[in-house]
Amino acid sequence: MLLIRLLMLLFFVVAVVLVLGGVYSAWRIHGISARNVPDGDFAVVDGVRLHYHHVPASKETGAKAPVLVFLHGASGNAYDTMLAFKEAFAGQYALLFIDRPGFGFSERGGDRGNSLEGQAALVAGLLKHLKTGPVVVVGHSYGAAVTAALGLAEPDLIAGMAFIAPVSHPWPGGVAWYHHVAAMPVIGDIFTRTITLPVAEQLAPNAILNVFAPEAAPDGYGDKIHLPLLYRPENFQANSADLAGLKENVTRLSPRYPELDRPALVITGTEDTVVWPSIHSEGLLRDLPAAELLVLDGAGHMPHHTRTQDVVAGIERLVDRVVRKDETAAAQ
Repeated sequence: MLLIRLLMLLFFVVAVVLVLGGVYSAWRIHGISARNVPDGDFAVVDGVRLHYHHVPASKETGAKAPVLVFLHGASGNAYDTMLAFKEAFAGQYALLFIDRPGFGFSERGGDRGNSLEGQAALVAGLLKHLKTGPVVVVGHSYGAAVTAALGLAEPDLIAGMAFIAPVSHPWPGGVAWYHHVAAMPVIGDIFTRTITLPVAEQLAPNAILNVFAPEAAPDGYGDKIHLPLLYRPENFQANSADLAGLKENVTRLSPRYPELDRPALVITGTEDTVVWPSIHSEGLLRDLPAAELLVLDGAGHMPHHTRTQDVVAGIERLVDRVVRKDETAAAQ
């Protein structure tokens, strides 16, 4: 009898926690959606609504340069790369900042959004819709893996690639257990509509410190990138599905990296503890036929914010390589 009573008590406590968490989450989701509204443009690609920001180049400086396309990493959105690069490149190049499928204000697109190839196909569709011509893609972390997938799927769309603190190859171990739970059907819905939002709000400050370590995040970073958008169930599930399937995805794609023959730049910090430079950055340098490596001593996983000047200079050198290659090809 005692065991039965304890089980009933446990069931009651869990039920109360889930109900209270669900009520609180519904209230916060409403507030987050009300305070964070889209301020970019939308395009429908293969039935999926994608959100992006386009910043045109000046006529004088941007005539010959390719469009720079930015793909953000996990747990983020296009505001992260905009915060780092919009002012740095203003007027010099045409810029395109994309909310990857399922992030920010972009729709996920169902199961296709769970694979690198699926996300790459939607990004490629957007580039074709916007008639960008060949672009230089700049991908951070998970976005770097999408960059590689895009290059493999649509090489004619890609003039060059920059990989910032990339994840690209299989690694020992996995990801946090809660991402696997959140990515599950049904259970994931319950989990993200009751538990994840209040917990994520409490853990976010330390999570930001950890991802920037050993360097400091910009003041107000979470607010500036509209981080609460991630706490919404659909966004959190998309993020968890990305991370839960990432190792399988890069295991499948990485043997094909030698096909990526476009000019490439790999940027890594020596103190990155989120992804291992010895596996990912050095792996890309080994596998990509036209890759150069930029190592930032003492930098962590977010060098586009903490070492922006160095990263911008590296991307500018990559663009110069792309332009020179195009001019050489045109002269032949």
